Amino acid sequence: MTRPGSPNTGGDQRTQTLERTQTDRPRLWRVLLLNDDYTPMEFVVSVLSRYFRRSEQDARLIMLAVHHKGQGVAGVYTRDVAETKVAQVSAQARREGYPLRLVAEPEAGE
Repeated sequence: MTRPGSPNTGGDQRTQTLERTQTDRPRLWRVLLLNDDYTPMEFVVSVLSRYFRRSEQDARLIMLAVHHKGQGVAGVYTRDVAETKVAQVSAQARREGYPLRLVAEPEAGE
């Protein structure tokens, strides 16, 4: 006698269907640097290179966008990573006496 839950040993052929669950991609967040009149441009470039792994050229282009447009995208990350980068860079700026502001916001269209 076959008990429920035990392997089928009789001639009865059963097929087991495995359902695949689809995992949604996590929502992405943009880290924005905001312009101020006090933080030196070179500090912004160094932060972009160190914390956001930007090349010297990319860091300068982002810094100029911040300077001319009021803000620039430092990078796009998952929420936890974005918030961590905001906290790290903000702390570094405060240690050095700069009022640099960063924000993390959800990517548009998601």
